[in-house]
Amino acid sequence: MIYAIPPYDAKDDKYHTSLYSIFTQSKLISPPIYTYQGRCTSSYAKPTIIEKMERAIERQRVLLEHLRPSSTSSSLENLDSSISASACAAGDSAAYQRNSVFGDDVVIVAAYRSPLCKAKRGGLKDTYPDDILAPVLKALIEKTNLNPAEVGDIVVGSVLGAGSQRASECRMAAFYAGFPESVPVRTVNRQCSSGLQAVADVAAAIKAGFYDIGIGAGLESMTANPMAWEGSVNPKVKTMAQAQDCLLPMGITSENVAQRFSVTRQEQDQAAVESHRKAAAATAAGRFKDEIIPIKTKIVDPKTGDEKPVTISVDDGIRPGTSLADLAKLKPVFRKDGSTTAGTSSQVSDGAGAVLLMKRSVALQKRLPILGVFRTFAAVGVPPAIMGIGPAVAIPAAVKAAGLQVNDIDLFEINEAFASQFVYCQKKLELDPQKINVNGGAMAIGHPLGATGARCVATLLHEMKRRGRDCRFGVVSMCIGTGMGAAAVFERGDSCDELCNAK
Repeated sequence: MIYAIPPYDAKDDKYHTSLYSIFTQSKLISPPIYTYQGRCTSSYAKPTIIEKMERAIERQRVLLEHLRPSSTSSSLENLDSSISASACAAGDSAAYQRNSVFGDDVVIVAAYRSPLCKAKRGGLKDTYPDDILAPVLKALIEKTNLNPAEVGDIVVGSVLGAGSQRASECRMAAFYAGFPESVPVRTVNRQCSSGLQAVADVAAAIKAGFYDIGIGAGLESMTANPMAWEGSVNPKVKTMAQAQDCLLPMGITSENVAQRFSVTRQEQDQAAVESHRKAAAATAAGRFKDEIIPIKTKIVDPKTGDEKPVTISVDDGIRPGTSLADLAKLKPVFRKDGSTTAGTSSQVSDGAGAVLLMKRSVALQKRLPILGVFRTFAAVGVPPAIMGIGPAVAIPAAVKAAGLQVNDIDLFEINEAFASQFVYCQKKLELDPQKINVNGGAMAIGHPLGATGARCVATLLHEMKRRGRDCRFGVVSMCIGTGMGAAAVFERGDSCDELCNAK
C-alpha cells in the first residue's frame, strides 16, 4: 500500500507521529538495507524511532523508484574522465521490468560446480565437455528432488567451443543428466562473463513470465578447445583503433592496465600469493565441499594409452606453497619489460557450473530452501585496450540498480583474470580486502572461461550461507575480453523482507 506523505516540517511533532502511524500500520518498519544521509543502516543496529521513520521513508522512495519503467541508460559516476563506459540495458540479457511483487522475485535454490582442473594436464583433461557438465546438471535435480520436466530452459555459457557443436554437447549433457526432450537448451557467449550472463538471462526470462523455473550454467574445456582465432582477420580492422584493440592478447591488456594505473610487480605477486593461500585454506577446511560435485571419469596415460578410472573432487591448480620469492623468479610473458607473469595470470582450466533459479512463490510452494535472491545485473563497455577495468565500472552500476552503495556489499567474487586488473579494481573501488575472494580466486582455482560466472555464483552463495547474519549482500563480477565488464548483486536467501524486493 502506498500512502501520501505530508510535507516535512522539522518543528511539527505531528509530522513524526503521523509517519510513525503510517509506517507501523503498513509494516514498513523492518531491518533497513540502505544507507540514509551517509549513516550506517546495519540490520542489527538499534536505531531510534525517528531514524526508523527516516529510513522507512528512504526505503519507500527507492521502492517507488524501482516501480517506474526501466531506463535504457545508466549513469556511471565517479570514473576517470579518460575512461568512457556505457551500460548495457538491452533485451532479456540485461534488464527486466521492475514491477515485482513479494513472492515473485527470482531466487536461487541450488548452485553447484565441478572441480576446476588444469587444462591438458589436470584431472579432467581426458573428459568430454558434456561429461563435465552433465553431473552438475544432474545434481541440481537430485539434490532438490525437482521434476526435471518442470524446467523451462537451460542456458549454458560457453566461449571457446564451436557454436553448433557446443550447443549439441550441452543438449547431450542435459539428456545424460536426466532431462526429458521437452526441456530446451541454448548457449550464450559474452566471453568471460558467459556463465554469469546465463544466470542473468534465466532470471530475466523468469521475471518476464516466459517460465517459472530455469537453469543458468557454464561450461568450458580449454583442453578440448584452446584459445585460437579461426580464419583470416578483416583488413578493415587496421582503420579503427578500437576495433584493432579487440585483437590484443589478453596479457597485453593486463600490461596496459598495470602501466596506465601504476600497479607494481610486487602488488601483483602479492595478490597471487594471497589467492593461493586462501584457496588452499578453503580446500583444507572443506569449504568447497558443499558446492563441488565430484566427477567420475578417466585419466589416460599419454605414454601407454592406459586408462585409469578416477573420481575428481578437488580443484587441482591450487599451489599451497606459493611464495613471493617463487613468483619473483618468473619472467614476464607478454612484454620483455612488463610485469605480468604466468603466476599472476588466471589458470587455463576445464570445468562447469550450474545454478537453479525459480520464482519465489514456486520455491515456497515446493518447500525448497532459498540459497540466494537474484537482485540485479549490469553489463558495461570499457576501452578494449584496458578491458581488465571492467569490474570497476560494472560493480557500481549493478549495486546502484539494487538501491545500494558499494560499501553495503558484504562479499565480492571478482574474477582474477590477471593480478594487475584485480588489484586496480580493488583500489579503484576502495574495497576492503577482507571482503574479496575470501576463498581464493582464478589465479589459484582456475578460469574456465564460460564456466567462471556460474562457479563464482556457487562459491559466493555457499559462503554467504555459511556466514549467515553477518553477510547479507554479495556481488559477482568479472572483466570481459574486447572491453566489457559484468556484475550481479545477490542477497542471502534467508535475509529477505518485503521492502528489499526491489530490483
